[in-house]
Amino acid sequence: MAQTVVPAPDQQIKYAVMAAPADKKEAATVIGFDDSGKYVTLRKGTNVLVCLTDDPTQKGFSAACYHESLEPFMAWGRTLKMQGKKGPEVMEQRDKDAKARKFKMPKQPATLFVFSAPAERFDAATGTITNGNLRYVVYIANATSESTGLPLKSEIPGMPWIMDPGTYRAHIMINPPPPAK
Repeated sequence: MAQTVVPAPDQQIKYAVMAAPADKKEAATVIGFDDSGKYVTLRKGTNVLVCLTDDPTQKGFSAACYHESLEPFMAWGRTLKMQGKKGPEVMEQRDKDAKARKFKMPKQPATLFVFSAPAERFDAATGTITNGNLRYVVYIANATSESTGLPLKSEIPGMPWIMDPGTYRAHIMINPPPPAK
């Protein structure tokens, strides 16, 4: 079940940086939620990483950290979400808005880290995550299988592959094997 109360800012910061590499946790910018559920900057960082805390209205746990050059893309997604758009509707609108140049994607590769766990492995009351999973994504706009040499799907757990090839949101996916239960 999803949390029903927005956690305190210090807890949100703790959650957010779970997705960050160890050497970037302490100085990362952290975006979370105020008591009304609106996005707010909880901590202004001093390095290149932006972390987004778990959304307390969603089941399970998911925190993400990404290179600051991805912030226009990510911020646009948050704006669409706050407008009430969901899932495929967000993707469709982002696609239209990318063509209209309402946001910019980085010219160089940029990394996203996502730390997640299904609801049965997340205890919101204690803030405990058991056997979370860390996924790695490297955005590389317009990259293709041909330009990178990567396959279009993973053949074994942990094998990098390219998703959304040839688009502004092309990215290399690295999904480690799921943790033992």
